[in-house]
Amino acid sequence: MNLLSEILSNRTITVPVFSWFLAQLIKVFNVVIIERKLDFTRFVGSGGMPSSHSSFIVCLATVVGKSQGFDSVEFGITLAFAFIVMYDAAGVRRAAGKQAKVLNRLIFSSNNKESIDEKLKELIGHTPFEVFMGAILGIMIGFWFG
Repeated sequence: MNLLSEILSNRTITVPVFSWFLAQLIKVFNVVIIERKLDFTRFVGSGGMPSSHSSFIVCLATVVGKSQGFDSVEFGITLAFAFIVMYDAAGVRRAAGKQAKVLNRLIFSSNNKESIDEKLKELIGHTPFEVFMGAILGIMIGFWFG
């Protein structure tokens, strides 16, 4: 069996990637519904509803738990990583996004604009609800397809 077919047949890779893909696709549809515009940059962008980071890592933990047992070391490790990723998404990256928003307001309200090339990216983190919904999506996809 060649490397590519081994990777594509590995459910601990393919199912979480599918969960990430679905979360990103939901973000595109959310923008269509809420803002009434088609924005494909949301498919590859960070932030927004639901958290694709949370969806991916929780799906991974779910698939590992199903295959190795929810009392296994492997599940414990993936669950620990899931908590770190979700904390980062709702804590650190969300705070960085808030800081970028404040800095953008300060920079673009001042008279010295010639040294500024572009706005700082503000949508990089998640609300706790977005992280929670990403985790729920990851659990569902992991149980259904894992």
